[in-house]
Amino acid sequence: MVWIHGGGLSIGSASTYDGSALAAYQDMVVVLIQYRLGLLGFLSTGDEHISGNFGLLDQIEALRWIQQHIHSFGGNPGLVTIFGESAGGVSVSLLLLSPLSEGLFHHAIAESGTAAMDLLVENYSLLKVRVYYPCWIYFYLFTYLLLFYAIGIFTFVHFIHKDRRLRCPVNVEGHFLTKPVDELFRKHELLTVPFMMGVNNDEAGWMLKNVSPKDAFIKSLIIAEYIGNGADRVKNRDGFSEVTADILFNIPVIKTANAHREAGAPVYLYEYQHSLKMVQKRRPSFVGSDHTDEIFTVIFYKIITLEPCFVEEEELSRTMMSYWGNFARTGSPNGHNLVHWPKYEADEKYLAIDLKTQVTAQHLKKERFVFLTQTVPEKLKQHDKNAERSEL
Repeated sequence: MVWIHGGGLSIGSASTYDGSALAAYQDMVVVLIQYRLGLLGFLSTGDEHISGNFGLLDQIEALRWIQQHIHSFGGNPGLVTIFGESAGGVSVSLLLLSPLSEGLFHHAIAESGTAAMDLLVENYSLLKVRVYYPCWIYFYLFTYLLLFYAIGIFTFVHFIHKDRRLRCPVNVEGHFLTKPVDELFRKHELLTVPFMMGVNNDEAGWMLKNVSPKDAFIKSLIIAEYIGNGADRVKNRDGFSEVTADILFNIPVIKTANAHREAGAPVYLYEYQHSLKMVQKRRPSFVGSDHTDEIFTVIFYKIITLEPCFVEEEELSRTMMSYWGNFARTGSPNGHNLVHWPKYEADEKYLAIDLKTQVTAQHLKKERFVFLTQTVPEKLKQHDKNAERSEL
């Protein structure tokens, strides 16, 4: 199993994680890989000089190395599973869309992040971005390159993390990613290996203030759907949390699950619902299972914390590791003494995972999915038509 860490493609490190418990309990080789981040990993000038996506190419090289050498560590190059969380999940999902990935892995798991996540993946080539970005962006690029040579790489990286004016997302550069994600989904141009993915039930508990739709009309539609008249402060809080999680995490995951299912890949979908006691006590009581919470149970959190290990949570961790381990071995999470996890098919069944129970459910976020992917675009289209008529 090959772990790809998260961190928005700009921060994070493989050394933060310890795969030893997962390796021991599931009797497998766990590899934690590193890749270039931020400006050094994803800067692009939109041409052959700096094409971008270097961090993803690092992941490809790591997988090639594993194919060549993992047998020396007791691993099987013919049975490789990639898994990651947040930006790591996005990376996993993108690797499934890249022609460079052919033959490098056999199963994939994306936790709380997929290629449909617009925050990290631009759905067009950067050659087209020149039309939209003001000319001063090139002044910044030139300044940064001069700064790089003047002060050295380590000081440069420290400096660049403090400057938020230049964002370097994944882009369609024609090599790692040949077409926009939506087009690849629509044309079923993806690897149809078994794919497990999911979200936590309160993904945006940590970032309520960071996302807000810019378009006034869309914003009014979303506020009406999620919040209402704004008189209830608790509903306001919960509504903003829900819409943020839906836009950033939930809807992209469902889009991705649908695309891979329609392409013929075996898909397993989950919603993780438990927040460990060690993190619950550091949060407001209204926050549920937040972003990254499931990582502790997959990696077995007793290994990475001095906090008391509650018996029920230890059992949950063993259950999670068993699901993940079974999937890595067979392409299905199901196994002995585990609640059956159905495939995500036309009936849209998924597994809801809580502390004491794992139950089959259906139609994850269905009403919100229809609202954000169908109702809002249709109303926006009608709004634009009405605006054109009024101008005439």
